[in-house]
Amino acid sequence: MTSSPALRDAAAAGGLAPQGPEGGRGRRAGLRVGVVGVGTMGADHARRLASRIVEARLSAVADPDVERAQALADELGGVGGPVRVHADPLDLIVDPEVDAVVLASPGSVHEEQLLACFERGVHVLCEKPLTMDSASSLRVIEAERAVGRPLVQVGFMRRFDPEYTRLHELLGSGRMGRTLLLHQTHRNLSVPNPDFRSEMIVRDSLVHEVDCARWLLGEEIVSVQVIGPTPTRHALDGVVDPQVSIFRMESGAVVTNEVFVSSRTGYEVRVEAVGEDGGAIIGRPWGEMYTTTVGPQGVDGAAGSWGGPIAPDYRVRFERAYDLEVQAWVDATLRGEVVGATSRDGWLSTLVCSAGMESLASGRPVDVALP
Repeated sequence: MTSSPALRDAAAAGGLAPQGPEGGRGRRAGLRVGVVGVGTMGADHARRLASRIVEARLSAVADPDVERAQALADELGGVGGPVRVHADPLDLIVDPEVDAVVLASPGSVHEEQLLACFERGVHVLCEKPLTMDSASSLRVIEAERAVGRPLVQVGFMRRFDPEYTRLHELLGSGRMGRTLLLHQTHRNLSVPNPDFRSEMIVRDSLVHEVDCARWLLGEEIVSVQVIGPTPTRHALDGVVDPQVSIFRMESGAVVTNEVFVSSRTGYEVRVEAVGEDGGAIIGRPWGEMYTTTVGPQGVDGAAGSWGGPIAPDYRVRFERAYDLEVQAWVDATLRGEVVGATSRDGWLSTLVCSAGMESLASGRPVDVALP
């Protein structure tokens, strides 16, 4: 990569706080984090960093909407100290008061911003998708590899959700035998974006199910098919909603996914795993994993009801997961490490979503172009 003068100046000025276990200035003062993009997700992360994450503080925000960024900085400046405001995200990335960056900007600008972070050598928590297509995602992981150390954690927060981690541990233990089926449900209350299109359900929503299938089962998706019923009357014109997708895994396991972004009922995310010797469900209203096992009683776990409140959006349902994700990212960054989903995970998810968008157009299964 060719370093810009601004990036070289920032590195020479010692803008990065030490990140080793002893930590020096970085460990005493806390990791200084800049947030790029202060929309719904970015503002949520900024408030989290300002109030709930230990050994880190919000030092800067950037957004083309400078008034919105300034209002957020004014709101949070009294919590952990002054918050600098930038109109240009690239200016935040080279800011000597920023040690690490959260990218909550649109996916269409992630490649440019990630490459700038690599030039400066700062750790990045990048909200999904990594980029908008597999070619640009591949360029990102090649550029990161050229740095010589991992810098990117992709924001697949479900990996940090307590229910998901329990299911991951259960499936990995082998207690349910080989996993045969995985059923994933992903429903949103509504779509606030009037420009939302069918392809965005695959690229921006289904991408979570892609990552969860790969992570929970520990294997790659080899083909994907996306179909849909006659759309709900609440769907935007021309949008196929809901959508059902089918993943075929390397082992022969099958994953079914329902993504319904205009459900009108609330934010619901559930997973049911079916194994040779039992099953498990997560995402029920009371927040406990429900399991079934083969045996004299037939059921191992508390019986319950499907009734109860439904979270209004992802920030409520996965609030704890986001807290754990960002805290893990801060802790790993201070150690000079990366945890959670890597840039390669982001690239592989993009490959699957690219095949999914092709299947959405044709209605036929499409093989994933695995490396």
